[in-house]
Formats: sequence, structure tokens, C-alpha cells
Amino acid sequence: MNYPAPSPELDLGFIFPFELDQFQKDAIASLNAGRSVVVCAPTGSGKTLVGEYAIYRALARGKRVFYTTPLKALSNQKLRDFREKFGFERVGLLTGDASINRDAPILVMTTEIFRNMLYGTPIGQIGISLVDVEAVILDECHYMNDRQRGTVWEESIIYCPREVQLAALSATVANSDQLTDWLNRVHGPTDLIYSDFRPVPLEFHFCNPKGLFPLLNDSKTKINPRLLQKKKGRGGERDRGRNGRPEAPGIIFTLSQLEQRDMLPAIYFIFSRRGCDKAVAEVGDLWLVNNEESQILRQQIDDFLARNPEAGRSGQIAPLYRGIAAHHAGILPAWKALVEELFQQGLIKVVFATETLAAGINMPARTTVISTLSKRTDTGHRLLNASEFLQMAGRAGRRGMDKQGHVVTVQTPFEGAKEAAYLGTSKPDPLVSQFTPSYGMVLNLLQTHSLEQTRELIERSFGQYMATLHLRPEYDEIAELQTQLAQLHEQIAAVDENELAVYEKLRQRLKVERQILKTLQEQTQSDRQEELVMMLSFAVSGTLLSLKGKNITVSSPVTAVLVGKSLSSGQAPYLVCLGHDNRWYVATTGDVVDLYAELPRIEVPPDVLPPPEMPLKPGQSRRGNEESFAIAVRISNPIESLHLAPEVAEQLSRTTAVQEQLEAHPLHQSGNAATLFKRRARYVELEAELEQSQGQVEQQSQRHWEEFLNLISILQHFGALDNLVPTQLGQIAAAIRGENELWLGLVFASGELDYLDPHHLAAAAAALVMETPRPDSKVNFDLSNEVAEALAKLRGIRRQMFQLQRRYNVALPIWLEFELIAIVEQWALGMEWTELCENTTLDEGDVVRILRRTLDLLSQIPHVPHLPDSFQRNAYRAMQLIDRFPVNEVVE
Repeated sequence: MNYPAPSPELDLGFIFPFELDQFQKDAIASLNAGRSVVVCAPTGSGKTLVGEYAIYRALARGKRVFYTTPLKALSNQKLRDFREKFGFERVGLLTGDASINRDAPILVMTTEIFRNMLYGTPIGQIGISLVDVEAVILDECHYMNDRQRGTVWEESIIYCPREVQLAALSATVANSDQLTDWLNRVHGPTDLIYSDFRPVPLEFHFCNPKGLFPLLNDSKTKINPRLLQKKKGRGGERDRGRNGRPEAPGIIFTLSQLEQRDMLPAIYFIFSRRGCDKAVAEVGDLWLVNNEESQILRQQIDDFLARNPEAGRSGQIAPLYRGIAAHHAGILPAWKALVEELFQQGLIKVVFATETLAAGINMPARTTVISTLSKRTDTGHRLLNASEFLQMAGRAGRRGMDKQGHVVTVQTPFEGAKEAAYLGTSKPDPLVSQFTPSYGMVLNLLQTHSLEQTRELIERSFGQYMATLHLRPEYDEIAELQTQLAQLHEQIAAVDENELAVYEKLRQRLKVERQILKTLQEQTQSDRQEELVMMLSFAVSGTLLSLKGKNITVSSPVTAVLVGKSLSSGQAPYLVCLGHDNRWYVATTGDVVDLYAELPRIEVPPDVLPPPEMPLKPGQSRRGNEESFAIAVRISNPIESLHLAPEVAEQLSRTTAVQEQLEAHPLHQSGNAATLFKRRARYVELEAELEQSQGQVEQQSQRHWEEFLNLISILQHFGALDNLVPTQLGQIAAAIRGENELWLGLVFASGELDYLDPHHLAAAAAALVMETPRPDSKVNFDLSNEVAEALAKLRGIRRQMFQLQRRYNVALPIWLEFELIAIVEQWALGMEWTELCENTTLDEGDVVRILRRTLDLLSQIPHVPHLPDSFQRNAYRAMQLIDRFPVNEVVE
């Protein structure tokens, strides 16, 4: 790429006093050329440096930069990192419920907050919030794959003004070129900066009860041949457990293998919270730290517990002193933050974590252990996909600290080295669009845009772009059909339309005349048949007949002479005849087409007989001899019209006349008539085929727009839209962030929550954001009547919403959970954390999550328009009651 040198005001060597990788230099060159970038590189390879360069450049020019992350925890981490790097006053943070230094030149926020900002102004325009913003860094851009958050990323890119540069930082994905091409189309000139180079290379291992082995062969392309199971021999049987399946190595054994090889610290991935806690208990007696580390650990842990006495996890404090910890969603966030901090300092030697750790915070290790290669999902167990595996593997290898990162896969009863090698050599999965319109999207877009403009925005989504790519074969097929139609049209158009019409008229008339002729012939034939049966009973040898029927299978009737009659099993005798073709036939009266009594009979000498070997059964036929030939030549073909009924003769001449007219027509004489009519028939066929294909493609390609229109219909039904203008209810719903903004808007506008006391309102708000709990979850508190009654009154609206969403095939959740919300009420009433957790089966992390989601909803109420002051004041008071340790997110 021949881009200009970096901006003169910045000295790269001063900012980054080390040698940059080529992809980092390329990305900086693209940014300096005024282009947006998609930076695709492995985890830990230094993508963030590109974002940091954009920040340094903006600061030097007196401009601002927004830095977006998918998770609040990541935003908090970035705030700490950037304050350290760029100075405390230069960095601000925006989250759903807090804003710190919001006018700072470097503003960190979740992608959702950025999207909500963009809703505030007509799309593509620089609103108040984006004044002086030079660049937006979209960190962890591969989150577009996330089912819940993916839409927000696509909206952010579509709505972002073109003059703002985008730096999308993503882990390696298979279709980074498609992502870049899409950005080029919807945002502006964008370069793909791709690197699969890892500064700290990864070495893959496989652990089984015999030890730790290289997983791959020397060229790193296939499984290590030593790990392939030998079919025969006694060795193979020794590794099998009681049920005949391979045995898994114990956790202590695996860790000892790592310790012997100096492969710690490690993140040990186990896909269940219980599994992580069990692992800590199992290895809790191991000492993995030296004396010096042990003293530093003790000091930091004791300081933390002195500050937060309620945050100590039972069963986890003692192992932490020895350098062992668990990290999963069930753990108190404050305790998790301590674990992360200690791990980053290198004081914790093994963290047993669920895969959520792989997806977000910066916590690299020397080694990652992946304890199983399959995971339980809603649809049953399945093998990890390549992206999930690589995300976890990518945590291994700390830049500047390790020469090599290690990824250890482990034998289980169900997966072995083959599955591990398959994943270890897999390429990353492609990004898949998760774009789904929501009520909030519809209302916010319609507040500032016409329906036509809104449609254009929806059709700019990555989902639409991918659908168009996916439908390319169908589009090609449609183009091919259109080409064929055009060619046929040209060929058909070359013929004079009037001539064609005359010819077609004659063709149709001939068809009709022939049909009439056929009907008349069948009628006279039927009358003649009755007459024939009677005549045949008197017919004698020498009478001329015409034969064709069930037993005489010939293409046209054979004229024959009756030679004799033979007795049959039925009433009428069989007829033995000699045809003019010198063949003998045995026929029944049903095979006689005509009898010519008016023609002279032919004498047949008594010694002329059929061959003796011919059975006298209907349908039998044999060739005659010379004697019979002498008679056969005397059989003449009677004139066809001999027995024609007058009406048949008349119709025959009419049909012949039309046929002659048709044959005299120029089109018929050109010899192209048949081809032309075939083409016309094909033209009609192709038109129908094209219409069907276009219909199917339109249905698939317009899926997002159809969903959008369905949401409009539901919003209109509930009165949130008056035609296409958001009403008061629509404005309430548009101001809310949630999974189903219309449902929350209807609840707030219903007035049922207006006069609840703050602690009751907190519980009611929890009911609206809590997902259906697991069946074994319970709390030992009763819900107060005030909350239960207020929520019960909402069931009617909810039922209506369910019915309407089902009719329009909309699958947005409508939460109204009564089960566990009493815990929120008790917390708002001031109950101590320890007592609260003793009265529920929920993990501490889950309780915090419920309270934080409740807090997030309550924090929105004071900013939602058209709500009563009392309701907004109560919401604010409820927030204050809930927002205390360990629920509050402390950002120093």
C-alpha cells in the first residue's frame, strides 16, 4: 500500500518505543490516509495498538475518540488502562447508569450506548454528541456474531456519520474480506488489515493418563501419529475405564505435568460453574506459589477482605493464598476482579474458568487447558466450533513474557486426540449476522426518518449484505432466465403479429373440426357396430371384412376374406380370415370394423385352410402359403367412404378444407411454424418460472424488512404509532433500552407501578428483566402483596402481546417473573448480603446480575418522557436502595 507517511505531528518511535509489526504499520498508514480499517489479527497480537494510535493522533489534533467495547466489564478495564496511559482527566466513561467525565477527549462506552447516541440525530449527521469526534474504535468487533448484542454493532456502523473514521478490531474470522467490503459500501473507504501472525506462537499438547504429548505432527498439519489408537495389542485396553470408554487424566495429574514443564500460570477451562468450584476443592491442598509470592498474595487478599468483608467466598479464600482460583458468572464480581488483578500480576498459577473468561477481559496466561471439547447447549451436546476453541486457545502466550504459548487438550471418555487435532488445525469460523429489528429500533428510526429512509437503512445491514451474497446463485439463475426470455422474445417478435394471429386461428379451428369429426365417427361407429353383429351372424365364406381390434393389433384396419367360423366358448363363433397381406387371422365379432356385403364375394376353395399348427383362438396369426397368396391378391381395398354416414362425409370435407387453408399459409410453408409455437409455449413457461424465482428471492432478501413491518403493525395495534408517527406511548418505549421496549413502555404507561414504594418498585422492576429461572432455583422470602397485585394487573396486557407477537411471528421475550423477585425487595429493605445469599439457592454472581439488571432498568425511568414525577422519584430512590456493595460497580 502506497500511503503517505504518518502525520508529521506524531513521532511513532516516541509513542511506541519498540518495533511495530507490519500489520500495525499498515493500519496506521490507512488511518493517516483518511480511511477506516478492519484489523483482523489473533488474540494477543497487539490490535489495541491501532486504537491507541488513533487516540494519540486525536489528542495531538485537539479532537476526540470514542472507544466502544461489548461489555461493561471491558469498558471499566479500558477506563483504568487509558487513565494510566493518557492521564486521568483525559478519559471518560459512559455506561447505562453512570457517566464519568463525559466531555473528555477519550470516551469509553459500550457499543449499545454509542448506538443510542446515534439514534438521537438523523442518521449520517453529526449530532451534538459527536462534535469533534475524529474516530470510533469498535473493539472486539467479532461480537457481531453474538445473538443478543450483534444487532447493536451493525446499527452502530450503519448509523455512524461517514466523516468519522472507524477502526474495527476483530479476532481472526473467515470472512473478514466480506466485513470490509460491507463497511466500504455502508460507511466509506475501508482497508482490511489482516494478519495471522502470532507474536507468541502456540504449541498444542494432548494430555491423557500416560502423560503430556505433542498433539500435532512436526509440520503442524495433522494429528501426531503416536497418538493414533492402535487397533490391536494389549496397550489400548489399559487406558479404558470400567465402561469401556477411555479414562480422563485427573486435574492434579494434569497440573503436575504443567508444573514439571514450567508451563504455569494456566487458565483451565471447565464448562460449568460447579465443575470449576469442584476443581478448586480437589486441588485446594496444592501449593503453586513460592514464599515471596505467597507473602504478596496474603497481603493483597487480606487488604481486600478488610475493605470488603462480605466478599470472601467460602471455600475459595484458602486456595487463593496458594495461587488457585475459580472464575465464573456465579462468583461475586468484586471477587472476580480481585482474581483478575492477582492473575495479571502472575501471583495466581491456575484459574479454573468457564468460557466467558475467553470472550472478554484481558487475562493472558502461559498455558490454557481445555478440559473438554464439547459443550452442552439448548439443543444437546455438540463439539466446540473453531471460533470457540480458538478464542480459548488464544489466551495462551503473554507478549513480552513467554517465548511460546501452550494449549493443552485433555482426553475425556467422549473425545480424544482426533477431535483435538481437528480443532487445533481448524480455520476460524465466518462472522454471521445476527441482525434483528426491535421495537426500539422501529420507534427511534421513525422519530427522525420517513418509512422509505428507514427501509434504506435496514437494507444496509450486514445481514442484508450476507443474504444478497448467499442468494447470488439465485440472482444468477434469474439473470439467466431473463436472458433466455429476451432471446425468445426477439425470435418471436420477428414474425408479424397479424400473420401469427391468423395462423393460430386456423390451427385452433382445425383442432375443433377434427374433434367434431372424431365425435361423429365414434357415434356412427357405435351404430354400425350393432348392425355388424347382426350381419356377421348371416355372413358366409368369401365375405369381405375389415379387421382391427383387441385381438387384431394392427396400425390400420386389414381387409380380409371370411374363410370359416369356429365354435367358441361364448355365444358368437370365432372368425377365421385370410388378410390381403396373405396372413391368417382368428378374430372375434368385436375385431370386425366393417363388413362389405355389397361387394362381390371371393371364392375360397375348400382345400385352402390355415396352417394346421395355428390354434383356433382369438389373436392367433400365421403367414399363408402360395395357395392362399393366390386368393389374397384378389382382395381389394374397398373405398373408405363406402359406409360413411352423410354427416361424417360432410364434416370430413370441411376438415380437409381447413387443413388445406392452413397448409397454404406462408407460416406453414416457411417450415418454422412448429418451432415458433414451441418457443411461445417455452416463453410462457419461463415467465412463470421467473415469477416464482423472483418471489422466493424477494421473500428471503426482504426478511429483515418484513420483520420491521410486522413490528410496525404491532406498535400500531397498541397505539405506540399513529400511522407512522410515534405517539406518547411510542416516545416512552423509544427512550427505553431492553429486550422488549414496547412491553416495558406499556407497563410504565399503564400506571400500575406509579404509586409503589421504592422497595416494592425495585421488586416489580426485577420481574420485568428477569429471565425464566431454572426449576431448582428458590428464595426463602415471600413477595409482598402490593407487588404481587400490581404485577397481576399486567397479565392482561402481556396476554395480548403474546397473541399479537405469535400472529406476526415475532419472538421477543415478554418477561414477568414472580418466582425470585422477593430477594430484590429484601435487598432494597437493607438486608445484609450474607443473610440474603443464605436464603437462596442462587449463586452470588446470579444475585448480583439480577440486581444490576434491575438497577439498569430503574436508572432509565427518570429519563423516560411522559412519566409521572412520583414514579420517577420512586425509581431514583429505589436505585439508591439497591446500589450498594457488592452490587455497585466501583470505578475508581
